[in-house]
Amino acid sequence: MVMSDKWIRRMALEQGMIEPFVDRQQRQGCISYGLSSYGYDARVADEFKIFTNVDSAVVDPKEFSPKSFVDRQTDVCIIPPNSFALARTVEYFRVPRDVLVICLGKSTYARCGIIVNVTPLEPGWEGHVTLEFSNTTPLPARIYANEGACQFLFLQGNEPCEVSYADRAGKYMGQQGVTLPKL
Repeated sequence: MVMSDKWIRRMALEQGMIEPFVDRQQRQGCISYGLSSYGYDARVADEFKIFTNVDSAVVDPKEFSPKSFVDRQTDVCIIPPNSFALARTVEYFRVPRDVLVICLGKSTYARCGIIVNVTPLEPGWEGHVTLEFSNTTPLPARIYANEGACQFLFLQGNEPCEVSYADRAGKYMGQQGVTLPKL
């Protein structure tokens, strides 16, 4: 079952499911963020890792080289054409044992050819969400820090899972900052 704004608000305020939590949509002069009818629009922080191939590195998820990225702390990140950047949410999430959270990109960015990777937050997981922005266009693209970047949908199961992400000590548990791939 997809959870409503009332449920999300209660879980955020009573159990710290989302911190900091913005109780209603903010949209004045920015890409919207905050609580929506059946989800939560999270913001992207001002920490970015922008893909570069200056050192001719090979992208390998088993032996990932941090040399593939340049770090930037900025209010506006420019992603080169046909490239991508990693970032993180401003919000820290704590997912209940009976909930699966799905991250989807915002249509404002999608309409500009900027795609946010669809990713799940498993039951029992917590941390800042590492976001992947792909610039599918032949032009440079802007990402605005501290504004809406993606929407999270909360799906509650009929019962808590048998083994949560925390129980199996998942490799991305408690991540803070932009987290690179781990094996």
